[in-house]
Amino acid sequence: MSPLQSAWLLLGVSVLAEVLGSVGLKYSAGFSRPLPSALTVVCYACAVWLMALATKRLEMGLAYASWAAASTAATAVIGIVCFDEAVSSLKLAGIALTVCALVALNLGEAATH
Repeated sequence: MSPLQSAWLLLGVSVLAEVLGSVGLKYSAGFSRPLPSALTVVCYACAVWLMALATKRLEMGLAYASWAAASTAATAVIGIVCFDEAVSSLKLAGIALTVCALVALNLGEAATH
Protein backbone atom coordinates (compact mmCIF):
# COMPACT_ATOMS: atom_id res chain seq x y z
CA MET A 1 0.00 0.00 0.00
CA SER A 2 1.40 3.39 -0.98
CA PRO A 3 1.78 6.19 1.57
CA LEU A 4 -1.02 8.10 -0.17
CA GLN A 5 -3.35 5.10 0.03
CA SER A 6 -2.45 4.67 3.69
CA ALA A 7 -3.32 8.32 4.31
CA TRP A 8 -6.74 7.88 2.70
CA LEU A 9 -7.31 4.75 4.77
CA LEU A 10 -6.42 6.67 7.94
CA LEU A 11 -8.83 9.40 6.91
CA GLY A 12 -11.58 6.83 6.32
CA VAL A 13 -11.06 5.31 9.76
CA SER A 14 -11.08 8.84 11.16
CA VAL A 15 -14.50 9.41 9.58
CA LEU A 16 -15.72 6.17 11.14
CA ALA A 17 -14.42 7.25 14.56
CA GLU A 18 -16.11 10.65 14.21
CA VAL A 19 -19.43 9.06 13.25
CA LEU A 20 -19.21 6.62 16.17
CA GLY A 21 -18.47 9.58 18.43
CA SER A 22 -21.56 11.35 17.15
CA VAL A 23 -23.68 8.27 17.81
CA GLY A 24 -22.17 8.07 21.29
CA LEU A 25 -23.06 11.72 21.78
CA LYS A 26 -26.69 10.90 21.03
CA TYR A 27 -26.65 8.07 23.59
CA SER A 28 -24.77 10.10 26.21
CA ALA A 29 -27.90 12.13 27.02
CA GLY A 30 -25.99 15.36 27.43
CA PHE A 31 -22.95 13.60 28.92
CA SER A 32 -25.08 12.31 31.80
CA ARG A 33 -24.41 8.63 30.99
CA PRO A 34 -20.77 7.65 31.68
CA LEU A 35 -20.19 4.86 29.14
CA PRO A 36 -21.56 6.61 26.04
CA SER A 37 -19.87 9.82 27.20
CA ALA A 38 -16.50 8.07 27.45
CA LEU A 39 -17.06 6.43 24.05
CA THR A 40 -17.76 9.85 22.56
CA VAL A 41 -14.59 11.41 23.96
CA VAL A 42 -12.40 8.48 22.90
CA CYS A 43 -13.89 8.34 19.40
CA TYR A 44 -13.54 12.09 18.82
CA ALA A 45 -9.95 12.03 20.10
CA CYS A 46 -9.15 9.11 17.78
CA ALA A 47 -10.82 10.90 14.86
CA VAL A 48 -8.67 14.00 15.30
CA TRP A 49 -5.50 11.98 15.86
CA LEU A 50 -6.09 9.85 12.75
CA MET A 51 -6.85 12.92 10.67
CA ALA A 52 -3.63 14.52 11.90
CA LEU A 53 -1.74 11.45 10.72
CA ALA A 54 -3.53 11.52 7.36
CA THR A 55 -2.60 15.17 6.77
CA LYS A 56 1.06 14.20 6.78
CA ARG A 57 0.44 12.95 3.23
CA LEU A 58 -2.81 14.68 2.18
CA GLU A 59 -3.38 18.37 1.64
CA MET A 60 -5.01 19.82 4.74
CA GLY A 61 -7.89 21.50 2.89
CA LEU A 62 -8.75 18.38 0.93
CA ALA A 63 -8.42 16.11 3.96
CA TYR A 64 -10.54 18.28 6.23
CA ALA A 65 -13.21 18.94 3.61
CA SER A 66 -13.40 15.23 2.75
CA TRP A 67 -13.57 14.29 6.44
CA ALA A 68 -16.27 16.85 7.21
CA ALA A 69 -18.39 16.01 4.17
CA ALA A 70 -18.20 12.25 4.65
CA SER A 71 -18.88 12.54 8.39
CA THR A 72 -21.80 14.91 7.85
CA ALA A 73 -23.44 12.73 5.21
CA ALA A 74 -22.93 9.52 7.20
CA THR A 75 -24.21 11.07 10.43
CA ALA A 76 -27.30 12.43 8.68
CA VAL A 77 -28.08 9.04 7.13
CA ILE A 78 -27.57 7.26 10.47
CA GLY A 79 -29.88 9.78 12.13
CA ILE A 80 -32.59 8.99 9.60
CA VAL A 81 -32.11 5.22 9.57
CA CYS A 82 -31.28 4.46 13.21
CA PHE A 83 -32.84 7.30 15.19
CA ASP A 84 -36.00 7.83 13.17
CA GLU A 85 -35.10 11.46 12.49
CA ALA A 86 -37.28 13.40 10.10
CA VAL A 87 -36.58 12.94 6.43
CA SER A 88 -37.59 15.28 3.65
CA SER A 89 -36.69 15.74 0.04
CA LEU A 90 -34.73 18.85 1.03
CA LYS A 91 -32.71 16.90 3.62
CA LEU A 92 -32.00 14.13 1.10
CA ALA A 93 -30.97 16.75 -1.47
CA GLY A 94 -28.60 18.26 1.08
CA ILE A 95 -27.01 14.87 1.73
CA ALA A 96 -26.71 14.27 -2.02
CA LEU A 97 -25.12 17.69 -2.55
CA THR A 98 -22.65 16.97 0.25
CA VAL A 99 -21.64 13.72 -1.44
CA CYS A 100 -21.39 15.51 -4.82
CA ALA A 101 -19.15 18.16 -3.27
CA LEU A 102 -16.93 15.44 -1.82
CA VAL A 103 -16.63 13.77 -5.23
CA ALA A 104 -15.89 17.10 -6.93
CA LEU A 105 -13.17 17.95 -4.41
CA ASN A 106 -11.49 14.62 -4.93
CA LEU A 107 -11.79 14.76 -8.72
CA GLY A 108 -10.31 18.25 -8.63
CA GLU A 109 -7.40 16.95 -6.57
CA ALA A 110 -6.85 14.02 -8.93
CA ALA A 111 -6.81 16.40 -11.92
CA THR A 112 -3.91 18.37 -10.41
CA HIS A 113 -1.67 15.29 -10.17
